Amino acid sequence: MTVSPQSRQTPQPFRPQPLAEMTGLTPLSQIVNSQNPQAVYSELRARWGQVAPVELMPRVNGWLVMGHAEICQVARNERLFSHDPRAWREYTSGVIPPDAPLAALLSPLENAVYADGEKHRRLRAPVEEGFDNLDEHRLRRTVEQVCMGLIDEFSMRGEADLVTEYSAAIPMLVMLSLLGVSSEDREKLRATLLAGIESYFADDSMQRMLVDLVQQRRAQPQDDLTSLFVRHPSFRGDDEVLHAMMMVIGMGYEVTGIWIAMALQLMLTDHRFTARLRGGRLGIDEALDEVLWRDPPVANLMGRYAAVDCELAGKSIRRGDAVILSFAAGNADFRVRTNDPWLEVGNRAYLSFSAGSHACPAQRAARLITRLAVETALYSLDDISVTVPVEKLTFTPSLWNRNLTSLPVRFTPVPAAHR
Repeated sequence: MTVSPQSRQTPQPFRPQPLAEMTGLTPLSQIVNSQNPQAVYSELRARWGQVAPVELMPRVNGWLVMGHAEICQVARNERLFSHDPRAWREYTSGVIPPDAPLAALLSPLENAVYADGEKHRRLRAPVEEGFDNLDEHRLRRTVEQVCMGLIDEFSMRGEADLVTEYSAAIPMLVMLSLLGVSSEDREKLRATLLAGIESYFADDSMQRMLVDLVQQRRAQPQDDLTSLFVRHPSFRGDDEVLHAMMMVIGMGYEVTGIWIAMALQLMLTDHRFTARLRGGRLGIDEALDEVLWRDPPVANLMGRYAAVDCELAGKSIRRGDAVILSFAAGNADFRVRTNDPWLEVGNRAYLSFSAGSHACPAQRAARLITRLAVETALYSLDDISVTVPVEKLTFTPSLWNRNLTSLPVRFTPVPAAHR
């Protein structure tokens, strides 16, 4: 296993100091939006070790966990690290203004994301059951119909943006379909859902539609996730059902769309994968894994708060401190991954779906959706190629996700009826 020189550097001695009092820290935004985030992670490791203090916003700091083992330690110990933002000192003290980007993550709903212990298990059980029992043949048909419908909208032009016109819309439309939302309502919501996560949570028409759907399924159940939720004994009332539905939609909002876009970019620009279309070695599944290793859709995950004073990788974590899991850094940890991508084929020890009791409950469905979306685009659009150099592709500014702003392509125009 090859270890980079920076990984071998001994971090400077750490003097215990309250997190809130630390100054001159690296802003998390500087890391995620860097042209080379891994170089910044390496610098942080050299200075601090596997756990580093970072600035989340002016006057608000957090601990960035970058080691693979350390991320697992946090993710698997909810007794030490709570998921409820009300355990965060800065949240309860009112330091974060309502219009700050962080504020969007601090409105805990009655769903499994923000719960710990028995409550988490109770709220997660119906969602887990729903995705475990999905009919994969039916899911495949749904995904293919969504993908082909989107391609029909631009196939005659001979050019498209595979982010805004394709990858960003697919997971959301599929999740709405799984919940039982009609095709007419899915189309009505499409523009709102793609406008941003803030619009998604704030849109009254969407919430009214979900409430109406819950009432309809109580009166007349069908074969969809909403019907399973309203009948499930784990949920105590329609509010919990509604919040579970919003969690399912949120799961497909950005993360799977980013995975699709990054895998398409890899298949279309990396010679190891472009050769596959001409009989080469690496294919779509390997591209999906490489994205999860190299550019995980969730680079950093906010949502762990120290419930007690504890120690992590030699750092004194105090009760009320925020802890951010850096999957992008953890996936590059030399202790679990080599620097040779050819040796990583088949290695799925990445943390891109998190770990522990809060790991993504829809991993199987997400992979099937992503694989079909990539496959459909590659084999439906003849002579497809990216129209800008890969180094010119840009990413949306975010503390958490690393998402392409666009993926412009050209291909041979074909009328939908002739494809």
